[in-house]
Amino acid sequence: MATGLLQRAGGVARPRSGAHPAGALVAWCRGFSASSNRNREDSWFKSLFVRKVDPRKDAHSTLLTKNEENNLYKIQFHNVKPECLDAYNKVCEDVLPSIHADKYYPCELVGTWNTWYGEQDQAVHLWRYRGGYPALTEVMNKLKQNKDFTAYRKERGKMLLSRRNQLLLEFSFWNEPVPRDGPNIYELRSYQLRPGTMIEWGNYWARAIRYRQHNREAVGGFFSQIGNLYMVHHLWAYKDLQSREDTRNAVWQQEGWHEVVYYTVPLIQHMDSRIMIPTKASPLQ
Repeated sequence: MATGLLQRAGGVARPRSGAHPAGALVAWCRGFSASSNRNREDSWFKSLFVRKVDPRKDAHSTLLTKNEENNLYKIQFHNVKPECLDAYNKVCEDVLPSIHADKYYPCELVGTWNTWYGEQDQAVHLWRYRGGYPALTEVMNKLKQNKDFTAYRKERGKMLLSRRNQLLLEFSFWNEPVPRDGPNIYELRSYQLRPGTMIEWGNYWARAIRYRQHNREAVGGFFSQIGNLYMVHHLWAYKDLQSREDTRNAVWQQEGWHEVVYYTVPLIQHMDSRIMIPTKASPLQ
């Protein structure tokens, strides 16, 4: 750019005819300075949203879970024919608690709900397998021999439009879900993260969870291993919708919460929320 304004002759910079050397040089310097500042500002702005995580040799599941425990979770989403929801709940109440209570099966029913707000006519079940994948396989093989469960699956199939599931691990910094008395409503907030950001999400929420413990609203936090990957589920409990509103508003008054939101929002590709009502069979009431 400078050579376009100045011509060199004998090692001395000379102005073009009609040009004002001092004014041209000042204008060029200002333009160069402004361009540099813009580049620095762009770089600084991008750095707010592109957060680098140190390379790791361990798998996410090793870094984010409770190493002393070997719990695997399965979450099931069943979309029920609207006219069949009551009958569906009845067959679930007849069979699922018996599996939960039978020590022959190394699994526990954590909770079972109907969606109130969000996807309508949907049932959500959350199971825990103590012993990880071997326990899951053991339960599956034993249930194949259970005639009551086989009949339940056949009857249930007549009532469903679709179903899907995911296998999950629990975050080490969340409390393990335990039965609680009601009445409560539950919110399942599901986040589809950008690939490669799970460790960063865990780092922020390991500090953030302390802001959400005051009213015992935090029930459980999980991330997917099979199914939709880079999926996070946070499960919360509230007395009612107004309690949910008050609790969520109050957390913004705590110093540090806004920073968690600021840095975790760019990690999310998609998110949704379900407000759920526990069924009679649910240990989480």
